[in-house]
Amino acid sequence: MKVAFIGTGSMGGSMSRNLATAGIDITVFDLNKESLKKPAAAGAKVANSANECVSSADVLITMLPTPQIIESVMINDGVAKAMQANSIWIDMSTSVPETAKLVSTHLDKSIQLIDAPVAGMAVGADKGSLSIFAGGSESAISRVKPIFDCLGDPSKFFYCGEWGTGYAVKLVLNMLWFNQFVASVEALMLGVKAGVDLEVLRKALVGSPCQSIMLERDLMGLLNEGDYDEGFAVALACKDLKLAGDLARNVGVPMEVHATVENIYRRARARYGDKAGEMIPAKLYEDDTNTLLRIK
Repeated sequence: MKVAFIGTGSMGGSMSRNLATAGIDITVFDLNKESLKKPAAAGAKVANSANECVSSADVLITMLPTPQIIESVMINDGVAKAMQANSIWIDMSTSVPETAKLVSTHLDKSIQLIDAPVAGMAVGADKGSLSIFAGGSESAISRVKPIFDCLGDPSKFFYCGEWGTGYAVKLVLNMLWFNQFVASVEALMLGVKAGVDLEVLRKALVGSPCQSIMLERDLMGLLNEGDYDEGFAVALACKDLKLAGDLARNVGVPMEVHATVENIYRRARARYGDKAGEMIPAKLYEDDTNTLLRIK
């Protein structure tokens, strides 16, 4: 099975490297030539163009930052037209069904589509321990399951249902994480300003019905070291929140909590810049109260 992989950034570079390390015949392409070094060092072939990358592939995997870039690569750059008949397109980006539906109008009708976004951040991509949320026909997914097993933890592979459901699960996951993050920061700041030691407060919450992975693990880089997690930029967080809002409007679900959290993220992006980390909204609370959330 020949695999083409387009998008070798912070996630895709490690993912494509893991496929090459597993002995899969893989060709990679990215406009950032520096990002191609990681998979190339593991044995991946490097294409000179996106069309060349996909020209003889049985499977195309895309791992791209935004729906607009997916559309540009697949349609404007001609990748959809260059794909082989009876091949499979696996989009592992955080995207929306509307973009893939648009792309599908440029694909040969024999090409099968799978949406399979991931969770686990760059460290999960590096270790091959990603969670994968796949939507599509069971026959197509069965055909490429060995690929997924190289990229993620098989126990964290979720078949979500018909095509498009993988996208939905990932958008819900991201939205809920951002909601929990903002709510947790707000709660911690309230307790600290009321005179409670931050670590005492955190441990009390972890030992209560409010216990969460967010309080137990995800916030520790911020609380211990002031790490706002620049590995995932606030601009991308805002993109994901917008996509979740778009999905909600499409299916008719009111999202009042989401709307508030999205506004907080937009304010943080405007104040601290696109490249600030996904946890930068905490700094809004810190700056506005002149109080750092740090464990002593």
